[in-house]
Amino acid sequence: MWPEPARSGEGGAEECPTCRKPVEEALWADEHWRVDAVGSELRLPAVVMLQPRGHYDLTDLPAERAVELGPMLQRIERAMLGLGGVARVHVNRWGDGAAHLHFWLLARPAGMLQLRGTLLPLWEELLPPVPEDVRQWTLRALAEALAAG
Repeated sequence: MWPEPARSGEGGAEECPTCRKPVEEALWADEHWRVDAVGSELRLPAVVMLQPRGHYDLTDLPAERAVELGPMLQRIERAMLGLGGVARVHVNRWGDGAAHLHFWLLARPAGMLQLRGTLLPLWEELLPPVPEDVRQWTLRALAEALAAG
């Protein structure tokens, strides 16, 4: 069997960059979950990450948090669709980079059918960045929609 490299935060909450990230930096948070904007540039209508505030992976997510997961994903998707110009929201979970559970939510622009399915995260980096004022408006709109719940 081939050895697997250690993931970020594999040693527990003390070593986990997500656990150490100040909650004030989150786009939205409550006592159990946080939603963070991803990256300093925006190339899609929106890209965010949903993470539990406790240090869990999917296999050890407490039942109380697991019950909240579906409604949280729905809440974020509704907020992203509410931005306008969004056809679909792709939800992705890869477990190779970090030991802290995280879901990527990527908004696919309406009419960009070439980005359907698994192509969206692959091609996103090739799109031109949106202007900073649009990015800031998007982040504010998402934060407000998530707070309104």
